[in-house]
Amino acid sequence: MGGHRDAKVVIIGCGIAGIAAAQKLVKAGFHHVRILEATGRSGGRIKTGRIGDKIVEIGANWIHGPCEENPVFCLARQYGLLDPEALKPENQALDVGGHLPWVPRFFSSSGRELNAEDILPAQKLFLELINESSDFQSQRGEPWPSVGDFLRAQVQQHAAEKWKDVDEATRSLRLCVISNMLKVECCVNGTHSMDEVSMGAFGVYKTLPGLDCTFPGGYEGLTQNLMAELPTGLVTYNKPVRCVNWTSAKSAEPVMVECDDGQKLVADHVIVTVPLGYLKKHHSTLFHPPLPLHKLHSVQRLGFGTNNKIFVEFDSPWWDADCEVIFFVWEDEDAVVDQVPDVQSSWIKKLFGFTVLKPTERYGHLLCGWISGHESEYMETLSEQQVTDAITQLIRRFTGNPIITPRRILRSQWFHDPWTCGSYSNLGKGCSEQDLDNLMEPLPPKGSKSQPLQVLFAGEATHHCYFSTVHGAVLTGWREADRLISHYSLITPSEFPKSKF
Repeated sequence: MGGHRDAKVVIIGCGIAGIAAAQKLVKAGFHHVRILEATGRSGGRIKTGRIGDKIVEIGANWIHGPCEENPVFCLARQYGLLDPEALKPENQALDVGGHLPWVPRFFSSSGRELNAEDILPAQKLFLELINESSDFQSQRGEPWPSVGDFLRAQVQQHAAEKWKDVDEATRSLRLCVISNMLKVECCVNGTHSMDEVSMGAFGVYKTLPGLDCTFPGGYEGLTQNLMAELPTGLVTYNKPVRCVNWTSAKSAEPVMVECDDGQKLVADHVIVTVPLGYLKKHHSTLFHPPLPLHKLHSVQRLGFGTNNKIFVEFDSPWWDADCEVIFFVWEDEDAVVDQVPDVQSSWIKKLFGFTVLKPTERYGHLLCGWISGHESEYMETLSEQQVTDAITQLIRRFTGNPIITPRRILRSQWFHDPWTCGSYSNLGKGCSEQDLDNLMEPLPPKGSKSQPLQVLFAGEATHHCYFSTVHGAVLTGWREADRLISHYSLITPSEFPKSKF
């Protein structure tokens, strides 16, 4: 496999997928690997920040499914980045199916705390229907165009049949709770509305066993440890790529990577790891010739939405010590809705509530609010003071306590980040697994007479069942590195590229 040493590989993007690909290639003996990163930092959507002296995650939050099959968990354990609790075998064995068993509190827009027993039938119904939504994938049909359409139809039918003897106020409240749970689901899926998420492909996403855990010292500890294992100088920062010139003709021409600053780099292989949001916005100028039609259509069809966080710190808690999540139920939302009628005047209604950062000894009295979709994108355009005012009003209204005042806030703004254009991917309406296959397919496509594996694709949106996750991103970086490693183990010496470095 000696020829691989001379192969020039350029990786676009120093997020976790790019780092994972580089690490594997370097370990396999590739001597000419470079990462070009548009910004001044590595990690991409893994981004740790601070509110006061507290460490918080602006980007990726959890290790979803910390178990032996999860590469992020295994790496974090290897680097000693986890709490002892997360390492317990019983923690890894717990299978929560993606829904965390948090202790909840529900507040309503009329300023009262709701009784958990009143909420339970709505929660139970919603979770049953979400699980049912995932089953359609195995049946290979799509009786509803979107998950939202399915949920709305089923909830209304259930309410009419099973809740007909329940008094009007209770039935209405249950439907309002379901609207709240739809907003939660929008955040989980990184979408504006569940009406935009494919029904037939909803079950393609797979969860891993294990109770989701966090990094006490910040998720960036993972990227820092991985980066420390790469040769120095391998990453060039503040180096945006303007265009990847590949060839679909029969020729041995190398790939030409054109940077924004005018520099041109020659490569045998380019691994593109940019977020799908960036790809959606810039594919027409990023590739020359343009992407093949089937690949381009998949880029357009696949979903990529915004899910932002608003961290809110208080001098003292207004929630109970055992509380882990707070839900805000609007009593005018019994029509089962997950989007607001007027974004500018009522964007705050899209915020489903807050998760409580634990343990208190580490975080003090800190909440994290979650908001997705166009409402979330609008929130990014407001001043910090406007967001603080809206949050303050919201909390005072729902708790009925007129003096609660946040100490400070910190928010993410992923939609207006020019290099991400949103948060993470989902299977949009009209999508199937084929779109994921199309997205991860290298250029030129199979059957072409031109030089193989000129442009490869990695990143969370290219994983066939762990899209939207950090472990999915790591696995795709390794997958594309393996593709090149096996390519060079199969070809004959006369076909090896000659180094032009």
